[in-house]
Amino acid sequence: MTTSEPAAVSEPTVVVHHRLHAGFAGPAWLRRILGPKAGLELDATGLRVRFGPWLVETPLSNLAGAEATGPYSPLRAFGVRLSLADRGLTFGTTTDGGVCLRFREPVRGIEPWGRIRHPGLTVTVSEPALVAEAINRVVAAS
Repeated sequence: MTTSEPAAVSEPTVVVHHRLHAGFAGPAWLRRILGPKAGLELDATGLRVRFGPWLVETPLSNLAGAEATGPYSPLRAFGVRLSLADRGLTFGTTTDGGVCLRFREPVRGIEPWGRIRHPGLTVTVSEPALVAEAINRVVAAS
């Protein structure tokens, strides 16, 4: 009688076939101020969100989910904002709505040294429902 060893279990591989770029919603003059690279990018190397000089980046394996949210209060919708309640970060350009991203491990973002870490990031991209769907597909596949 022969015994066989169990097959090695490998980590699931997530493949993003197309690069997703979602620009920020809002007026054209504001998008010009933020720069041509501003927006959310999702590809096989991970997630990057650039808002002027601020950058949040993380590998795909750190994504925990996303949901479209909004509309937002005008007092809390614009610019870069840190939530004192949960340390979440917001990159906002409009009150219409955006997408809230959740991370498995908090990420750096508001300051360059990484002392403050963010469990979530809200970004006011032009198509929040589409971005949330794409991120949730990546999470489900991992």
